[in-house]
Amino acid sequence: MIQRSSEGPVAVLTIDRPNRRNALSEDTVLSLKRHLRQIESDPAIRVTIITGSAPGFCAGSDLKELANMDLEGMCAHEADTGLFCRSISQLRKPVIAAVEGFALGGGFVFAASCDVIVSSASCRWHLPEVQIGWIPPWGLETLVARLGPVAARRLAWGGEVCDGAEAYRIGLADYLAEDGRALEKALEVAQRLASLPDVAVASVKAYFAPHAGKDGETGDVIANRMFEENCKYPVAIATLKKFGVRA
Repeated sequence: MIQRSSEGPVAVLTIDRPNRRNALSEDTVLSLKRHLRQIESDPAIRVTIITGSAPGFCAGSDLKELANMDLEGMCAHEADTGLFCRSISQLRKPVIAAVEGFALGGGFVFAASCDVIVSSASCRWHLPEVQIGWIPPWGLETLVARLGPVAARRLAWGGEVCDGAEAYRIGLADYLAEDGRALEKALEVAQRLASLPDVAVASVKAYFAPHAGKDGETGDVIANRMFEENCKYPVAIATLKKFGVRA
C-alpha cells in the first residue's frame, strides 16, 4: 500500500494502490501516519517525499469505501484524514509532494498540505466534490493559506480543472517539472534542504506552521458538519449509491 525507499537522507513514500487510483482509504492513511512517525525518529532521514504510483498522485477519498459506511462513519473518516493532513505541518522534517498524473479531491488537498509541491506540467488538479454533491470536508484553510480566499473559493467550487503549469502560475505548486520528472525534481529540492542544518530547517518549518493552515482545525470542523448535511441530499446520495450499497 505504501512503498518506502531512500535516496541518502531523503525518504520516498509511494502510495501504491493503482487499482483504486491511490485513493486515501482508512488503511492508507494509517500506513502513511506510521511511516511518517518512523521517519521523524530516524536521524538518518532529513526530508520526506510523498508521491504516487502510476497513473497519478492520489484521487482523494476512496468513494467505494465511503459508500459502504454509514453517515457517521463517513464523517469520522474524513475528520481523521483532515487531522492527518494538518499534522504534516507539525512534523519537524520537511515533506515534499511529487505530483504526476492527477491530484483530485482529497488528493489535491493532501498535496497542498505538504510543505512543498512539485507538479508535472500536465498534471490534472481538480476539486470535484461540489459536482458530486458535497463541500470538500477538510483542508480548505490550507488552500486559503496557499492561494488566498478568492482563488481558493473558485477552485473549491470545482468548475475548472488546472494543469500543472496553471497550478504553478497561481502559486498552488512551488516547482514545475516536465512530465515524468516530478519525483526527480522533488529529489533535487529535497537534497538541497537536506544539506542545510537540520535544526535551522526545523525551526523555519515550526515558525511558519501556524500560517500554513491558520484556523485549520476550526475550518475542518465547520466543513465536516456541512459535508454531513450535504450527504443527506439527492445528488450526494446518488453519488454514493454508484460506488456502494449505502442507501
